[in-house]
Amino acid sequence: MARKLPNRIDGGLFISLEGGEGSGKSTLIRCIKGFLEQEGYDVLITREPGGPPISEAIRGILLDPENTAMDPLTELFLYLASRRQNLVERIRPMLNCGGVVISDRFADASIAYQGGARELGLERVDRLNLEAIDGMFPELTFFLDLDPAEGMRRGPATRAENDGRGDRIEREALDFHHRVRDAYRTWARRYPDRIRVLDAGQPADKVAETAILILQELLTRKESI
Repeated sequence: MARKLPNRIDGGLFISLEGGEGSGKSTLIRCIKGFLEQEGYDVLITREPGGPPISEAIRGILLDPENTAMDPLTELFLYLASRRQNLVERIRPMLNCGGVVISDRFADASIAYQGGARELGLERVDRLNLEAIDGMFPELTFFLDLDPAEGMRRGPATRAENDGRGDRIEREALDFHHRVRDAYRTWARRYPDRIRVLDAGQPADKVAETAILILQELLTRKESI
């Protein structure tokens, strides 16, 4: 039988990974998932935008490179809608069962991308986020901090199978991605207990080692409740 976790919100454990393009989130997610499963936990991996069918349909609109006319506020509302549906259909039910949810981006992504890079304002986006997720932020967030120029060299937009194009967000100018990083850093300083900053310029195994040590400390605290 899988191990179950208590939680101050719904039950289980909610973890998110944040970072710019090419920062290594997918690699770290696989490492964390493997560690947790070895420890006997049920683990759900999800992503933003995406998850259930409605959220995936919204993802298609958001990332389509042809949608160049999209207004920043329209973009934000679409992300919020996708996030809300994923929370209701996938995330909250898993937590209610005492499982672990690992999300490739969540509410902090809107703070960085729409609040910071699109210049809608961090506080404004935070207020709208709170409405969409009922105040249910992850208990632990890893921010993989990486120089945007290096991230763009690593990222999907540079891969041969994507013909060097990438999606609508990946195609943004480097200055956009610097604003993303700046906003993430600002938000991480505001919430240091929840958002743990990892140096994504290090080798992937070193990043994973640090993240798992942090996660082990959290699991020990939770299981002692």
